[in-house]
Amino acid sequence: MTREARIKNLPEKVLQFGEGNFLRAFFDHMVEILNENGYFNGRVAVVQPIANGLAETINAQDGMYTVLLRGLENQQPTVHKKIVTSVSRCINPYQDFETYKEAMRNPDLRFIVSNTTEAGIEYRVGDSITDKPPISFPAKITALLHERYSFFEGDSSKGLIFIPCELIDYNGTKLKEIVFQYANEWNLGSNFIEWIEKANHFTNTLVDRIVTGYPKDEIETLTQELGYEDKLLVAAEIFHFFAIEASPETMDIINQEMPFHKVGLNVILTDNATPYKQRKVRILNGAHTMSVLAAFLAGHNTVGEMMEDPVFVQFLRKGVFDEIIPTLDMELEDLTSFAESVFDRFANPYIKHYLLSIALNSVAKYKTRVLPSILEYHRRTGKLPECLTMSFAALVAFYRGGKSRGGEPISDDTIQDDPEIVAFFKEQWEQWNNPEDIHKLVTNILAKIEYWDIDLNTLPGFADKVTEYLSGFFSEPEGVRKTIGYKI
Repeated sequence: MTREARIKNLPEKVLQFGEGNFLRAFFDHMVEILNENGYFNGRVAVVQPIANGLAETINAQDGMYTVLLRGLENQQPTVHKKIVTSVSRCINPYQDFETYKEAMRNPDLRFIVSNTTEAGIEYRVGDSITDKPPISFPAKITALLHERYSFFEGDSSKGLIFIPCELIDYNGTKLKEIVFQYANEWNLGSNFIEWIEKANHFTNTLVDRIVTGYPKDEIETLTQELGYEDKLLVAAEIFHFFAIEASPETMDIINQEMPFHKVGLNVILTDNATPYKQRKVRILNGAHTMSVLAAFLAGHNTVGEMMEDPVFVQFLRKGVFDEIIPTLDMELEDLTSFAESVFDRFANPYIKHYLLSIALNSVAKYKTRVLPSILEYHRRTGKLPECLTMSFAALVAFYRGGKSRGGEPISDDTIQDDPEIVAFFKEQWEQWNNPEDIHKLVTNILAKIEYWDIDLNTLPGFADKVTEYLSGFFSEPEGVRKTIGYKI
């Protein structure tokens, strides 16, 4: 039997909600590797979760597409190409509702995977089990589970394992809660609710891979290199990490049926994913948030440009290794290894990550990504972390708006945040714009408890240090870069 024939004969074991770039370059790529090595032997039937999507294009290519993984390996630019065959088809429930229902009656089905955006796992008033289909993702799942429960007459062996990949905390727990809410609202009965509880497994996940998607700016060159046209070509970074939080029973099932560990994939099964979430938020996201505003003010536009500036590389390394990592409780070797991978990812020559994209909603990001490291560092050492404190000064400087950026003026609309937040910073800067008033400006901003969940003036010495750095930033056109370079 040819490889193509063998692949087409594999049963559909996964029903996946979401046909976008991320899942195709992340989960479906993993399934391809498992299949290549004979450890899963199943395919993915994809469901288009909204009325407009890629079903027609996916089916026109028989589910096949190319994944380009590009990045640094051993400091060398590297490209890996793989034709993914794990996707069998894409179902559009808005055009073919019966085929969609039939997929849930498949006796081989074992896993439900999803990425319906952060807003996907939400309760929606008005969804009904009689809708074809319901609009919200949890309502779709409730209706389909009831279809499966009814078709197999409550057979406990026909339960499913849910692996949601939406970027929210406790995504599986939240999905399960809303499914129960719909089941009760729709009066589907206590036996059905008991079957959901006992026969199905809901996991929480953390996913990590930068997927840049269809490389439209390079497609002509890539098509020539590949020797074929691929309308579903998807580019991503080489790095990947997948933490699946589940009960011991569920972990055993996943290890038996989808043994990621046997093919070298960076997948962790754990009963507590919190340390991995904290590692990602504090180191990866924290490194972004602590650096990009200062880098932008210094005249850089992308993360790649920032990583070519030795001042900012040194600033980042000191901030991450000397100030963030000491506040975390995982094994030091694990933390440092992850941090080094972050620097490789930041320096990836194939990804153009704009600083202003990362700067979106920086106040909220700072509170969750950087401020906890500052507070914990002070709690453990009695000192202020120098680089992270400077990063707060950079946030205040960035939200000034309309002033200098590497000696050049910037427009107010550069700042993308809640209008009330933007207005507050603008008001403070207009009120305290003289050099001798900088300290009052800083204390007013630090006192905004609704932004920081704490009056940061109570952090000893913080207001004075932020004032010192902020004054340096505006001392001359190159003040941001020179202040950072001098201090580190």
